[in-house]
Amino acid sequence: MAPNHGTLEDAPFIIAARRSPIGTRGRTLAGLRVEDLAAPVIQAALLDAENVSGSPITVADVVLGNCMGPGGNPGRIAALAAGLGHEVPGATVDRQCGSGLAAIVDAAAAIRAGDERIRVAGGVESPSTAPVRSVNGVAYDRAPFAPTGFSDPSMTQAAENLAALDGISRERQDAHAARSHARARAARDAGCFDAELVPMAGLKYDDAIGAAERLLPRLPALFPGGTLTAGTATRIGDGSAAVVIAPASYARSINAPGLAIRASAVVGCDPALLGIGAAGAIQSALRSAGVELADIDALEIVEAFAAQSLAVIDRIGIDEDDSRLSADGGALALGHPWGASGAVAVVRLFSRLVRSGAPAGTLGVAAASIGGGMGIAAVVEVVR
Repeated sequence: MAPNHGTLEDAPFIIAARRSPIGTRGRTLAGLRVEDLAAPVIQAALLDAENVSGSPITVADVVLGNCMGPGGNPGRIAALAAGLGHEVPGATVDRQCGSGLAAIVDAAAAIRAGDERIRVAGGVESPSTAPVRSVNGVAYDRAPFAPTGFSDPSMTQAAENLAALDGISRERQDAHAARSHARARAARDAGCFDAELVPMAGLKYDDAIGAAERLLPRLPALFPGGTLTAGTATRIGDGSAAVVIAPASYARSINAPGLAIRASAVVGCDPALLGIGAAGAIQSALRSAGVELADIDALEIVEAFAAQSLAVIDRIGIDEDDSRLSADGGALALGHPWGASGAVAVVRLFSRLVRSGAPAGTLGVAAASIGGGMGIAAVVEVVR
């Protein structure tokens, strides 16, 4: 897909952003279906937007990412569950782990193309309630990411392969995961997540934070002779995230601070090395925005595995200790609700840049690698 870009003057604005806590699969949020996870977050994001605008928000569409749910168009079901009225449609995007970010990019593209109506976009995933899929009565864990004749490793095996290919040691992976947990724990304790979270089912914060931090050096390898462990693989989680996207003209008329979506890109890569897709997407989106990595003040790159995350940042040329990178911890600490994770990354940027008071012109990047050998990224800019 060609990069999506335009001038800042016509760039769609994210004027509100919320997410649920991420609950480890089978735990606190396990009884909530996708619409139960998404509807309260959509309502909270819209309430934030209305508080900024000072008037009710009319929503043209709800676009949600989801990749392992029950079908039936979760975007539409969530719109109805959120009480938006039967006249508000809904759509669901499946770009696997990039689905939530893809939904935001798609909604923004519709506005940039001339349909200047406000949209809600994001992602939701409930692995705890996802149906068991089968062929001829035989259950399977996932659909293929690639057709017959192509390499199609599991995400875990692909991460192990990347670690071997790039020479990423067990010690480096453990350190990366520990850093993610430590940053998330510090951010939670400092209240950095409070304004973005919509507590539900008694869960106030992401329940994976700190869970594996002390165990990292003692955990066994997942493969004989390998380097990956359960602590350097993110915990699969239930969760949702949503943003309210408005045309630039509307955002300016209400003097709303927010994130302008400067550019985005989706790229493909070898399915055998599916974890590196974010690197190519980031580089393409940066070129489209006309900026360099050195110009970026905050990055949120979905951490599916420590090895995969390190392979991406090595390729784009950023140090793993860089304070711009997932400054409040990433998916290794927060959890990974597949179809929502890309949208969670955008909500995190909104908190880190807009809620924190970063000055106009500050730039951020959200990105994810995707099963099947793809990557997606977006460049955003603070507008005040």
